[in-house]
Amino acid sequence: MNLLKTTMNVEHEISLLVEEIRRLGTKNADGQVSVKFGVLFADEKCANLFEALVGTLKAAKRRKIVTYQGELLLQGVHDNVDIMLLQD
Repeated sequence: MNLLKTTMNVEHEISLLVEEIRRLGTKNADGQVSVKFGVLFADEKCANLFEALVGTLKAAKRRKIVTYQGELLLQGVHDNVDIMLLQD
């Protein structure tokens, strides 16, 4: 039961992440939405929503919902990394 609950929480956090990327991001010429990691990290609503933003991003990347360069994103160092929404 706990595994199911954890999976559901991850899925819920990913859906919230997608909403926040849409809210904070911009569409490119191909219609894909992206946002800089620093923008996402610094946003007050995101800070309140996500206990572990980087963990949620990694889970979303594993599920091919978002993509970004690198494995681990760190505040400051990776502020200019684009997080691209793959699924709409």
